[in-house]
Formats: sequence, C-alpha cells, structure tokens
Amino acid sequence: MVELQGIAVSPGVAIGPALVLDPAGYRVPRSLIAADEVDAEYARLQAAIEESFAALQTQQIETAAVAGEQTAEIFAAQQQMLRDPRLQAELRRRIREERQTAGYAVSRVLNNYAKVLRRLEDPLLADRADDVLDIEKRLLTSLGVIPTSQLSELSEPVIVLANVLTPGETANLDRQHVRAFCTEIGGPGGHTAIVAKGLELPAVVGIGPFLDKIGDHATVIVDGDRGKVIIDPDQATLDKYLQLANEGRSLSARLAQLRELPAETVDGTRIQLSANIEFPHETTTCLQRGADGIGLYRTEFLYLASNHEPSEEEHYQAYSQVVREMKGRPVVIRTLDLGADKMGHHRRSGDEHNPFLGLRSIRLSLRNLDLFRPQLRAVLRAATEGDIRVMFPLITTINEYRQARMLLNLVAEDLKEADIPHRSDIPVGMMVEVPAAVMTLERFAEEVDFFSIGTNDLAQYTLAVDRSNEYVADLYQSSDPAVLRLINRCVDISDQFDRPLSICGEMSSNPARALLLLGMGVRHLSVPPLSLLRVKKAIRSVTIAQCQEIAKRVMQLEAARDVDLYLLDRLADYVPELIVT
Repeated sequence: MVELQGIAVSPGVAIGPALVLDPAGYRVPRSLIAADEVDAEYARLQAAIEESFAALQTQQIETAAVAGEQTAEIFAAQQQMLRDPRLQAELRRRIREERQTAGYAVSRVLNNYAKVLRRLEDPLLADRADDVLDIEKRLLTSLGVIPTSQLSELSEPVIVLANVLTPGETANLDRQHVRAFCTEIGGPGGHTAIVAKGLELPAVVGIGPFLDKIGDHATVIVDGDRGKVIIDPDQATLDKYLQLANEGRSLSARLAQLRELPAETVDGTRIQLSANIEFPHETTTCLQRGADGIGLYRTEFLYLASNHEPSEEEHYQAYSQVVREMKGRPVVIRTLDLGADKMGHHRRSGDEHNPFLGLRSIRLSLRNLDLFRPQLRAVLRAATEGDIRVMFPLITTINEYRQARMLLNLVAEDLKEADIPHRSDIPVGMMVEVPAAVMTLERFAEEVDFFSIGTNDLAQYTLAVDRSNEYVADLYQSSDPAVLRLINRCVDISDQFDRPLSICGEMSSNPARALLLLGMGVRHLSVPPLSLLRVKKAIRSVTIAQCQEIAKRVMQLEAARDVDLYLLDRLADYVPELIVT
C-alpha cells in the first residue's frame, strides 16, 4: 500500500481501478516546410484556430449547464488567449519566416509560454500554465499531430491518474465512467481544480511524481476531502473508505428526501429557495431537487450558442419551455447581461480598456433597441404560459430603470395593436449589483416590484476587484464586512417599502453564508441547482433566532476571513452533517 498526499480541490471519496494516462505525454519533432508550402500551412493553422475557438465556445456553454456560469468563464478566458495578437504574430512568424510546420510552431510557442508561467513565484499565475497546455492540445489535435484522448473511449468505471489534466480535458470527462482523478501537477487555484469542483468530481492535485508507482490493475482510493491518494490499499484501509463512501452516498440519499419538503426553519419561518439556471433543460434538475421556482434565468446562452443574434421566436421558445416545465412556479428572467466585447456576432462597440465599467448589461440593451425589443416581446408573450417575471441587470441610476420599463410598456402596446397574445402586468424588478444603486435604493423602491442582489458583481464593484484577475482575486470576498453592510441596507429598505428581495449570487449557495443571510432578514435565496438540497438542509436545521445571533456577531467582525471561520464553526454546531472532518 502506498499513501500519497496532495491538495484536496474537490470533495468526495471514490474507489476504483486506475487508468494511467501516458506520463510521457507527446513530443512534436522539429519539422520544416518548403517555401511554396507556407501559405497552405498558415491556412491550416488558421483553420485549426477557428475550430478550437468554436470548440471552446461549445465547452463554455456545456460547462455552464452542469457546473455554473462562473466555472464556464474559464473557457471564455481561453478564447481570448487563443485570439491574442502576440500569440498569433509569433505563430505566423515561425511559419512564414522560419518555415516551421504549424504543429511544431504551436508546440514550441505554447510550451515556452507554459514554462515561463510555471517558473513564476505567484502560484495563481503558475496555474494558468494549464490553460496554455489546454490550448496547445486542442490545436495539435485539430492539426492531426496528436490523436484524440483515450478518455473518449471508456467503457468501465475508472480513477484517472495523470501528470496533468487541462481544464478542457477535465470538463470533458465522462461522468458515467470517471469516478475521480488525481494529478502530479496542479494547485487549488488552477482552472482544472475549479472545473472539478463545479462537476462535483472528487479530485486531488499537486501530488508530485507518482505515476511510476502505479502497477497494472491497481486499485486506487481518492480522498477528495483530505487530499489523499492511496494505491493498492490493504483490507482495513479499503474497508474504512468503503464506509466513508457509503456515508457520502447516505448523506446524498438523506438530502434527496428533502426534495418535497419546504425550506422552512425549525421555528416555522418559510424561506423561498429557488434555482439559478443557464439553459432550459436544467428545469429537470431543479424539479428533482425541489426548487420553489427559478430565481434567476440567465439568457446569455441564446447569444453565445449560435453564430447569429437570437430572433424573437428563439427567445420565446426558450422562455415558454422553462415556464411550462416549472408548472406554475415563478420564473424570473434576467435580460441580456453581456458586455459589448462578448457579442461575438458583430461588435456593438469599439475596443474598451475596462469592459467591466463599460458598455454592458442594461447599458448595452438601451443603446441597442434592435437587440432589446425582441427579448422583451418574447418575455411578454411567454408570460401567457405561466408566472413569468422580468428583471434588468446592472441598474445604476433611476433613469436607466425608467427607460427600460418604458420600453417594456411600449413593447406591450405594440403587441396589443398587433393582436398578439401576451401579458403586460408581469412584475418588473432589478438586479442590485452596484453600490450606487444600494445608496439610492429608496428611490428605486417606489417604482420597482422586486429586488435581486447579485453578490458576485456587488462584491466586485464594492471592493474594486476584478474577480477574474489572478493578481487581486484573493481580495474578492463576498463575506467582506463592506459587502455585508450593503446587503443589510438593501434588506432594511426592502422591508420598509414592502418589496420582495432575493439573493441570487454565489454567496447564497454556501450553506454557512446562507444562515448569515437568514439572520440578516433575507427570506428568498436563489442558488445553482446542485446546491439546492445542501442549502435546504441548513435552513431546516436552525431557528431564525440562531441565525440572528450569527448575524449580530458577524457584523462585529473586521475581516472576511474572520467571518468565514466563524460561519464555518456555526455550521459545524448546527448542521454537522455538512462538515467534513
């Protein structure tokens, strides 16, 4: 028996036979082309880049469906990397001036990039080497230099062992057959780790060289809770982990029994627990896990999933499907929340130095009514099918909200004149994501039907942190006292004006933070489908008085780290089942 220690990046215990991916990897030999072959070879490279770009777009959409939008952003970043002008210029120079084959040029340039990143002292930057290697593998596969991965031909359950897995390879793992994975290289902040967690796939990374210790037909235990990998365990160890695995399955089974039960505290306070979705087909998971409704229906997939801007009919079909399948439960549709830089069909603006502060979300929609009108028409038409509500993202000023609402009213009049079935009396709300909106929320409360706090962007704008920037990502904390005070203000104003308020950001999907939000007065949470049962279990294990005591103590703390440690302790007190020791 060999026991190895690595970095736990995705919880859970898995046991199975080893599948060792070739530790030697692949080598692309140096090869040159004749002068008259340069144009054709460069065209081959461009075709491979376009094919890989399209694959990354598909990967982003598919990953969002199972692991959430934030996890899928990894592949949006890789798309930008693939189109980087410096990378393209270096590849072009090697093919046209040095007459290297496209495969060799790709291998040399991207391997050099990866080596530079791996040498950096900053671990977050070093972890970005996985993204570079992911792009290299995609291009080389498209060019026919390396074969497709053996992971695509699995027929039995396995534990995948590898020197490294790229984010793309991880997202493509066959969940029917891959029980877990572990790698020699990697860190907790790497994109491979983030994808594994989003897929709920047990994983341990950063173990160091160990593949040469794996014999044929080895049995492997992956302990994703404690960061352990055990090769050929003895019977006592195997029995111990079989029991842990059974306990994990037992917890899942117990959580599944909560499906039909309300999200209600021990003292009888009913909490509305809804789901955030990206795609229409996710309604099945929402219903299986007992969601009270859809608290956030992101509509961006309609714009990202095809090579044209969606028509009114495409909007309508998607929204109608969701509202019908939710069978009377409320469905809150958020209008387009993309930046002009992400509109791949044709750019809606010039280059922007800071897209997060630029033409995006409601600003983009109000500047492009040909984009906005079809979506609003489709929402009002689909509202005849059930309980649909609409909300506008990134509202900063009262005039923005009034403009959007006025356009909604005009669209309703157009539909009425055209005798097209629709509803014009649907509730209209706004996302609260900008500190400026929080500070003037009383004005909004006089005109808005409901509020939904997007804690991801609220934390980003409050703390002046780009959460996708590895240099400052550690400063991005939705439990920061400044963010909590803004949320507290929103709750007070919503109560004062009797306006429903929900939390739909990532913060609400953490059971410990959910208890804090209940203590602050929040009574509606909207979480990813995979988080529904764990959050419901937490809600059903406490009283409101206990949550209020948590909130009272948290508001006295000075740092996000202190808040999270305290919340973890309270979760261990009230819901020990959700704590891994």
